[in-house]
Amino acid sequence: MPGLQIARALRHTNFRRFFVGQLASLSGSWVQQTAQAWLVYRLTDSSLWLGLVAFVGLLPVLLFGILAGSVADRVSRYRLLLVVHSVALLQAIVLAVLTLTGNVTVFQVMLLAVLLGTTQAFEMPARQAFIAELVPRADLPNAIALNSAMFNAARFIGPALAGVIIATAGEGWAFALNAASFAAIVVALLSMSDAVRAPRTQAHHVGDGFWSGLHHVRADPLLRGVILMVMMVSLVGLPFSLLMPVVARDIYGGTAGLLGALLAANGAGAFCAALWLAAHARTEGRERVIGAAALGAGTALLLFAWTPPPALALLLMAATGFAFTTLIASCNTALQLRAPDRLRGRVMALFSVLFVGLFPIGNLLSGSLAEWLGPRPVIALFGGCCLLAGTAYLLRRRFVASS
Repeated sequence: MPGLQIARALRHTNFRRFFVGQLASLSGSWVQQTAQAWLVYRLTDSSLWLGLVAFVGLLPVLLFGILAGSVADRVSRYRLLLVVHSVALLQAIVLAVLTLTGNVTVFQVMLLAVLLGTTQAFEMPARQAFIAELVPRADLPNAIALNSAMFNAARFIGPALAGVIIATAGEGWAFALNAASFAAIVVALLSMSDAVRAPRTQAHHVGDGFWSGLHHVRADPLLRGVILMVMMVSLVGLPFSLLMPVVARDIYGGTAGLLGALLAANGAGAFCAALWLAAHARTEGRERVIGAAALGAGTALLLFAWTPPPALALLLMAATGFAFTTLIASCNTALQLRAPDRLRGRVMALFSVLFVGLFPIGNLLSGSLAEWLGPRPVIALFGGCCLLAGTAYLLRRRFVASS
């Protein structure tokens, strides 16, 4: 039955507990991300400051991502996840207290964003590689798709909830909710069976670990194209979302509720894409949709840049979410399935460094250009880049197939 096919990886108890805990944690993270952007813009009235805070928050992924992948292949991924989520919990508590007491400054937000980004640098490769320890290989594509669905459900739930909380109680309570959500994933990890808690004993030099993961990707023509597409999305694709507070307040004259609605619509489209991918878990030919998804995302961004009526803007945000999620989830699946277990942490660290680690540069570029040109030309520029990248990917794939 299709419904059972979509959820078959949830038959495994440890994965099911991890899935539920991650859904709570990631929803809280999106609440905090939305509230933090609104807080920074309220404190500074500056698109450039939005870009700077986002830049320093994700910079640790770029700096430490390769090291984190090597660590994820050397130590217990279970214990690593437990540590980083506990640190993130403390970070959210501090930010909530500072904001609720009225003592928060933009510099404090930046420092706490760096701390959270450091935990994310180590969490992402460990989490993605950890999934392969929770399910048998036959269910791995479905588990990856469900993980993507869960992430994008959080993208839908988090911003919508953040809009309501900010409007009714303020940003501080949004940060407090995120602290509670981190507690949920810590409890989920502690409830898992002993089978996933065994330490790993692989020995390798950190530099050797990086090069072995990189060489694995470079040796595969498919993965080279996938990695280039991931770089494009991170630099001149998804950073459009940084400008949503500016679009909501200054272009549409809206409030935090409209910001939450725009981001939630984007998350809803992404969630639908993830469900579609989970229902079609066969990986053969999945790479064929990557170029088409880039074309779809570029078209939606170009249309959104012309400031359509709010109802149409919400639909375009949903279309953008669907396209980008189809693209990134397909890239993730290709990397996961082609990487041997001994290299999976390092290969996924490369994915994290390029996908999330380049985000700081993309966010800084987005905020700087918007300060100069305004948000609409920047969104249109990013849409055009997606169209060019999608076209180049499809042409390259046809050339490789013919040769």
